[in-house]
Amino acid sequence: MENEKILVLDFGGQYNQLIARRVRDEHVYAEVLPYTTPLDEIKAGRYKGIIFTGGPNSVYEEASPHYTPEILDLGIPILGICYGAQLMAWMLGGTIEHAPGREYGRTQVTADRNSLLFRNIPAVSTVWMSHTDYVKEVPAGFAVTASSDSCPVAAMENRAHRLYAVQFHPEVTHSVYGQQILSNFLFEVCGCSRDWVMDDFIESTVAALQEEIGTDGVVLGLSGGVDSSVAAALLSRAVGKQLTCVFVDQGLMRKDEGDMVEAAFKGLFDMNFVRVNCQEQFLSHLAGVTDPEKKREIIGTQFYGIFWDVIRERYADGYFAQGTIYPDRIESGKGDAAKIKTHHNQVKMPEDIHFKGVIEPLKDLFKDEVRQVGEKLGLPHDLVWRQPFPGPGLGVRVIGEVTAERVRILQDADAVLRDEMHRNGYEESMAQFFAVLPGVRTVGVMGDARTYEEVVALRAVTTDDFMTADWARIPYDILARVSNRIINEVEHVNRVVYDITSKPPGTVEWE
Repeated sequence: MENEKILVLDFGGQYNQLIARRVRDEHVYAEVLPYTTPLDEIKAGRYKGIIFTGGPNSVYEEASPHYTPEILDLGIPILGICYGAQLMAWMLGGTIEHAPGREYGRTQVTADRNSLLFRNIPAVSTVWMSHTDYVKEVPAGFAVTASSDSCPVAAMENRAHRLYAVQFHPEVTHSVYGQQILSNFLFEVCGCSRDWVMDDFIESTVAALQEEIGTDGVVLGLSGGVDSSVAAALLSRAVGKQLTCVFVDQGLMRKDEGDMVEAAFKGLFDMNFVRVNCQEQFLSHLAGVTDPEKKREIIGTQFYGIFWDVIRERYADGYFAQGTIYPDRIESGKGDAAKIKTHHNQVKMPEDIHFKGVIEPLKDLFKDEVRQVGEKLGLPHDLVWRQPFPGPGLGVRVIGEVTAERVRILQDADAVLRDEMHRNGYEESMAQFFAVLPGVRTVGVMGDARTYEEVVALRAVTTDDFMTADWARIPYDILARVSNRIINEVEHVNRVVYDITSKPPGTVEWE
């Protein structure tokens, strides 16, 4: 039996995948499609509900993403968020105006608790606003169901036609009752039944992999991260020794991490494991390159260039597998989301490589769902819950040119930070922490001599979803100890700074 589905129709919003994740948190399957998706395809999707995402545009701009108003006549419940709310109002004859000043951040709204959307929510609550335009006059048949001091239409609805809209972002954690609002839409409005569970995913995916692969071999491009680990576990359960994992160690992982990956995979999985050490080759191609997008492109291209060479020599048949997850596909510009960064596993296969097909068993899962699958497959907790690590590795935490010496400095500094976080019990409470080499040299005094050495920046954040994040309040005495150790133990560093920027406006990574 097919799972119930919610469509997240993307109008270029940065929170498109987060909306889908929040829906799945309620055990309802959600998928993201671009606003260019034809109406007939949406009709054929048999969706229980549709969510219009936010976006950076104004509905009155000719180049802005729009959609045919016929979508509002399908009889499917729709929730518009931010730009999606304005688009709904505009399509139905409401009035949108440019706000006197941009409203951004936490805002108090007063809601009508008789609305299905605000059931079991206090009349006054805090939400997260981020908009320049706003709905001034609602369309005919709509009622205003929430407002704030500066936003007269914070929410509106046409209950008879099951059309709902909110000007704020219920999907972000800053909206205190945002998850309840989404839950109300799913269950009170759409009538969903919570039929999306990980056990079913594992069972159905393993069966599908066995049917697709048969007796053929499978080669997995292994980066050593959580995603490829879980993909390997799924494939191993499905086809065992038919799986070969090729681990291209580009020398840009955390200190001693390549050895740890090899030990873990050789001990845990029923598969063939091949490790290729190639730091020198990566560094030679990165010489003189400082642009972060170019570095990502080079690292991704080289990773697969080396991988393909190994394949040509030994495994040029069967199937090719990789640990692509849903955010990889969205963030790399597929769909109409703004391009945030290029992912290392979104690289075209060479024309002379002729696999029977490409297998991406995790392509429809978010990171937290991947971790759930990993735990249910019996992977060690420490492996499944390793902190997120960028695909290009330290290549994008060494700001500026990447050299062997600068990688060594960063690895050593990062190892000190990790050691102190572990010793002081902060390893589990931080969503992510790491060191960055900003590419800045400063004057210092060490002993009786002046120095002109590298700065190390420390970054630590707390977050539930990585779409928004706050800088971690690590006690000063721990930061002081980390700083002291780095300066004394890591050669060519004379200054340590701590990043106290939240997301937004910053990102978790520096590049």
